[in-house]
Amino acid sequence: MKAARCNSDTTAEHLQQVLDHYPDVPIVMLWDRAPWHQGEAVRQLVADNPRLELMRLPTAAPDLNPQEHVWKAVRAAQSHNHTTTRLTDLSDRWLDHLTSTNFPSSLLDDFNLPLLKALSTIST
Repeated sequence: MKAARCNSDTTAEHLQQVLDHYPDVPIVMLWDRAPWHQGEAVRQLVADNPRLELMRLPTAAPDLNPQEHVWKAVRAAQSHNHTTTRLTDLSDRWLDHLTSTNFPSSLLDDFNLPLLKALSTIST
């Protein structure tokens, strides 16, 4: 989600978009400790949506945060050794790359996400 600010209200809006996009499934999000990931708007949205769970990553552990690996890959592909004179052009290139690329996550692979997904689809 492109936003003018990073704050609790914007974060809650993004979480609501995720909830709306996946209306019938539980959602667990790995959550870093960015200041905008906290605040009353986020707390209220989580309280109002029991199918949404936020799992907080440890402080100062960027290697555990899959999103940090995404940012690193996008920077390497879109902004390192490139010249862009307009910030909006760079922003558009970033967004295009983010929406057209699948990014691997070694953290999820290390915790055997495929097995967890397979187990979660077994009906009882």
